[in-house]
Amino acid sequence: MLNYIIRRLLLMIPTLFGLLLINFLIIQAAPGGPVERTLAQLQGHGGGAMAAGGDVVSQSSGPGGYRGSQGIDASLIAEIEKQYGFDKPASERFWQMISQFAQLDLGQSFYRDIDVFDLIIEKLPVSLSLGLWSTLLIYLIAIPLGIRKARYPGSRFDVWTSGVIIVAYAIPGFLFAILLIILFAGGSYWQILPMQGLVSDHFDTLDAWGKVKDYAAHLVMPTICLTLGGLATLTLFTRNSFLEELGKQYVLTARAKGASERRVLLGHVFRNAMLILIAGLPATLFGILFTGTFLIEIIFNLDGLGLLSYESVINRDYPVIFGTLFLFTLLSLLLRLIGDLCYRLVDPRIDFARAAT
Repeated sequence: MLNYIIRRLLLMIPTLFGLLLINFLIIQAAPGGPVERTLAQLQGHGGGAMAAGGDVVSQSSGPGGYRGSQGIDASLIAEIEKQYGFDKPASERFWQMISQFAQLDLGQSFYRDIDVFDLIIEKLPVSLSLGLWSTLLIYLIAIPLGIRKARYPGSRFDVWTSGVIIVAYAIPGFLFAILLIILFAGGSYWQILPMQGLVSDHFDTLDAWGKVKDYAAHLVMPTICLTLGGLATLTLFTRNSFLEELGKQYVLTARAKGASERRVLLGHVFRNAMLILIAGLPATLFGILFTGTFLIEIIFNLDGLGLLSYESVINRDYPVIFGTLFLFTLLSLLLRLIGDLCYRLVDPRIDFARAAT
């Protein structure tokens, strides 16, 4: 097993390298960049990477090598390039980035004057709160619901619950968020829940119980919106997994020996049926934590990792783009390895080391 873990860890190195290389090449080919953005700002074209009239500010044959650089001194352009590291060839910049990442140095943001790692740590509590509570809620609802549906397949309960969760899954999370705001955050009906932020402005003045209530109240609506997306998938996975196990020979044998339905379900079926759910836990957590919260964070004004990633792409903040990409990919690979180890914990008969040879 130790050899398997070591091989998986070593395999992460070329995976990370390949992913960073592909994204680096794509971003280099994309129009606009921090130099072009700064030139546009100097010429009064605004803070984006677009020039007046909607033309993309990109490399061209104009003075200084950039469209939109007319009238700007070449030495100033060279200074701007040096400031962002674009005075070096692309290959040299890529290898410098890789060497920094190898030392877990994610660099410094172009526009925020803060280390990327510190910036991620600053935004992490918001996304971590949403991700952990949403994942916990998904599993607490989906597993018992899926088990009950598997015990009574084709029943009225099975049919109408399937309809409800499929309809809920079909509703976009951002649309459901707007509906919740209209109903419960003073949009048109009741002012029951706070509409934005992770905590209130007067959070520091509250006592311990008041802080818990305030924090929970702010999490209710965004957590519900994120839970809907993963609930249907996990519920149907649980139902189908348990239903498949309930039809196997060892279950029929256990029942023939006089084992109670509870013992058959929890003592025999549960361990085997839970394998597929354990396999999906890292993907569920990672999807909610890092990739599924962007629109929800915008609607509820939550300054988390999803919003940070989006803003870094819009602003061409390359250190943040590549730093978050590196860290998110590394965490994703580690979570998948943890999922495999949980496989082994639930069922010691599984031997990944032998399967990999």
